[in-house]
Amino acid sequence: MDVIIAIDSWKGCLTSSEANEAARRGVLTRWPDAKVQCFPMSDGGEGFLDAVEPTGSYQRVTINALDPLMRPIKADYLYSPPKEGVGGGLAVIEMAQASGLHLLKPEERNPLVASSYGTGQLIADALQRGVTDIIVGLGGSATSDCGMGMLEALVERGHSSIPQSLNITIATDVTNPLFGPNGATYTFAPQKASPSLSPEALSAMLSELETRSVAFASASRSVAFALANASPAYDYSQEPGAGAAGGVGYALMQYYGARRISGAEFIISQTLQTLPLPSAGSTDGEPFLIITGEGRADCQTLMGKLPYAILQKTKSLDIPVILLAGQVRDRQALLDAGFSQVLCVNPPDSPLEECIRPDMAATRITGTIKHITI
Repeated sequence: MDVIIAIDSWKGCLTSSEANEAARRGVLTRWPDAKVQCFPMSDGGEGFLDAVEPTGSYQRVTINALDPLMRPIKADYLYSPPKEGVGGGLAVIEMAQASGLHLLKPEERNPLVASSYGTGQLIADALQRGVTDIIVGLGGSATSDCGMGMLEALVERGHSSIPQSLNITIATDVTNPLFGPNGATYTFAPQKASPSLSPEALSAMLSELETRSVAFASASRSVAFALANASPAYDYSQEPGAGAAGGVGYALMQYYGARRISGAEFIISQTLQTLPLPSAGSTDGEPFLIITGEGRADCQTLMGKLPYAILQKTKSLDIPVILLAGQVRDRQALLDAGFSQVLCVNPPDSPLEECIRPDMAATRITGTIKHITI
């Protein structure tokens, strides 16, 4: 039995590596002789560096940075030095390292004050190394500042303009615009606020954040118009991904010409080069299994999320792909899409506070493996 485990992080509960390890224990309990290989996954948020690092020759750089509340922390990014005759190197940055929601206690969460400044520090440090390519994984952020904190850090370090030779790519599966009914504020900001906020206070907070986003986009258009010498300047506020990470996606597109790619597709494309997959139709008679998963599986999973990306990339190999999740909806649609099994690790009607306990989630992932049929 050959088993590949590639589970995405369960937001606010387990990292990808922790979920993978829980599943690995379950596999070895059921099939002691199984050959198991685990691969950390990410769609651009927390764990992005861990997922990218094994796929290339990277140095992990640690710098002094500031967290969302401007407190000193250590934050990492990946650096790949230039190869002879090929550009100036590559930096891979995970926004959650310095600006992640996981860095704050629940009662500290406040998107009205949380800053993306630390992410700007990471980018600035990479620029000091003369890189020609930067990939920024956007996700898991505590911020809704439209990237203004990040821009401030870059300007303070002399990077108000980016060299034309530099290519910035944002990796995110978020396709929301900066503002509007489906924008960054109303879609993502509620989960970045303190859970103790009253509905009235939350509503007032969202209204203020939306007003700020609209005003910042308007001011940015004026700046772009002036820089374009009175010719029409493009407005990125409604571009897919502009709302990623509380508007950091917008700031990087509007001010530095960043392009967007799917975080899941990027990780899968990199990881597939290292996955020990059999050739189509050939597994030497030995069962071969892929186990993937995420915190919540539903129809949105089929809109480019990481488990579906894995399914699509391996479909031609005719390998069973098992989907594990803490919450499952639209099971039949997921099965119709091609997943061999869709398993919810939590018993029906389990309290949410119980389901998101890391120890409980890991135990239930391990125990769910016994329900896999091959």
